[in-house]
Amino acid sequence: MIQLKSVSLRRGTQLLLEDADLTLLPGQRMGLVGKNGTGKSSLLAMFEGEIAPDSGDIEWAGGQRMATVEQETPALEASAVDYVLDGDRDYARLNAALLEAEAENDGMRMAEIYPEFEAIGGFTARARAARLLDGLGFAPASIDNPVSSFSGGWRMRLNLARALIAPSDILLLDEPTNHLDLDAVFWLADWLVNYPGTLIVVSHDRDFLDHVCTHIAHIENQKLNLYTGHYSDFEAMRAERLAQNAALADKIAKERERLQGFIDRFRAKATKARAAQSRVKALERLPTIAASHADRDDFSFYFPTPKRAPDPMVTLEDVSIGYDGTPLIEDVSLQIRAGDRIGVLGANGAGKTTLIRVIADGGETWLSGDRFVAPGVQVGYYTQHQLDQLDPRDTPLIALERVAGKTGSTQKLRDFLGRFGFVGDRIFEPIEPFSGGEKARLALALLVWKAPNLLILDEPTNHLDLAMREALAEALQTFEGAILVVSHDKSLIELVCDRFWWVRDGAALPFDGDLDDYREAVTERRRAHNREQAADKPKGKANKKAPADPSSWGKPRDKASRAKAKEQKKRLDRLEAEVERLGKQLAEIDAALADPALYDGQKEAEITRLQAERGEIGARLEVAETTWLEAQEAGSGR
Repeated sequence: MIQLKSVSLRRGTQLLLEDADLTLLPGQRMGLVGKNGTGKSSLLAMFEGEIAPDSGDIEWAGGQRMATVEQETPALEASAVDYVLDGDRDYARLNAALLEAEAENDGMRMAEIYPEFEAIGGFTARARAARLLDGLGFAPASIDNPVSSFSGGWRMRLNLARALIAPSDILLLDEPTNHLDLDAVFWLADWLVNYPGTLIVVSHDRDFLDHVCTHIAHIENQKLNLYTGHYSDFEAMRAERLAQNAALADKIAKERERLQGFIDRFRAKATKARAAQSRVKALERLPTIAASHADRDDFSFYFPTPKRAPDPMVTLEDVSIGYDGTPLIEDVSLQIRAGDRIGVLGANGAGKTTLIRVIADGGETWLSGDRFVAPGVQVGYYTQHQLDQLDPRDTPLIALERVAGKTGSTQKLRDFLGRFGFVGDRIFEPIEPFSGGEKARLALALLVWKAPNLLILDEPTNHLDLAMREALAEALQTFEGAILVVSHDKSLIELVCDRFWWVRDGAALPFDGDLDDYREAVTERRRAHNREQAADKPKGKANKKAPADPSSWGKPRDKASRAKAKEQKKRLDRLEAEVERLGKQLAEIDAALADPALYDGQKEAEITRLQAERGEIGARLEVAETTWLEAQEAGSGR
């Protein structure tokens, strides 16, 4: 059990917590949330014993073992799996003793160690470490590579695996999903749900918190409030409390009106049905969104409406992508059209970033095939390393002036930066000491200023807190250009994207399903992999010609099938255009029927004509949508 009693905590002169009380029981899993700078990481450091409270007491049950994620990873020559195993100190101690006894041929000492080694699961420890590494995305062949051969992000995964393998009663995690892909986030969430000890986790990933946590502790105005339930329950309870505020009630009403307008406009269109459905989900949890909005008055922004939208925007035909002449992804034939909102799925290392980089600017990883970019396409490309491209000597104002040139007055630039929370003297301060969240906000501001009509975003939520993630999701929802996004934030993808590509097994293919379907597909692939390992079958590269997963389908390889597929695609495009055309006609008729002037008693014939026309157009639209959906299913082989 963990108890805080009247705890107050300061960092320097800043008061973070005042008179905080908290009781956390064994087996409870608590998410620690709050705006950036409210003291979440400091509270974790206090739990770890790195800092002491300024007043009050922390009480622990005796003998509890604590596990945390180390922030530094030395460039060791030890293998990845051995480095992870050393995270279990009992295993490391007994294994070292066994190796020493074996080297000395001391049978008596070995006999003394074996029972204790077996009791801690020492003989199965390597298999457990391998399963952890597999779940976190390491290829089986890579776990014997030296730690020094891995990049910084992969080393952080090794540190996470060390924390997970260590026997513990209390597990402390600070932003554990930051260096993970969506597949690994799903796996980690499931692993933590089965963790038997007490979990305290800081995260800005709402779906991760919702899946994992049984309690939420919220830091606000130097107070620590504990809520029982998942993250959605916390937001609902907090929203109910905040809804007493008239200003927030007004925000809720406006947000409801905006979402309902989108749903009413697009629900009847097959081409936008999934997009409308994501807004239905957002509408259902509207109090949740409103509660988050209450924390981010400084972060409301939008993307300007593009001046033009070429269609199609980017086309790849038979493209191969890779490094040093070696393909990573082959035979890619995909297209981005005006208004597309595509999420790119797949494990780290599969080639998601490489693919979207080729779409964004071509580059040296484009090995062969054709890449067509329509005239007038203005790409806004946000990379995982966008923050590194900021000059630390610049101020926010100078950074924006570099992008804007002579197109904006100083006051206009200051007003623009103010929408991203850079106000007062902050715009004149050097960027170097800014937090990761502030730098991410500035990088987004520079991207928004460019007014792109195609947004390509690679992990845009890294370093953003929940409030800023909500602001970004809302801005992307209202963006009228095309979007291509890679993200491990399930909530962002669900709210923004209405179709998906899956990069895996050396191919990039459309995925016909939502993120729940994707999670099931990933889980089944992992189970199949584990069954294959258990049966000790040889593991080879999956056959890209016939993907085993029926929820995805790709471009056939022989010429006859390829021609047939192209003809099928043309038919789908024609059907889609017909659905759009009829939908517009129906909307025009509905607008005419909604005109109050039509019902002045003098236009009964016109009303009758419009109603009959609406019935005819509605029936044709229903047939067109059904035909389009059936053609899609036939093309996917389902």
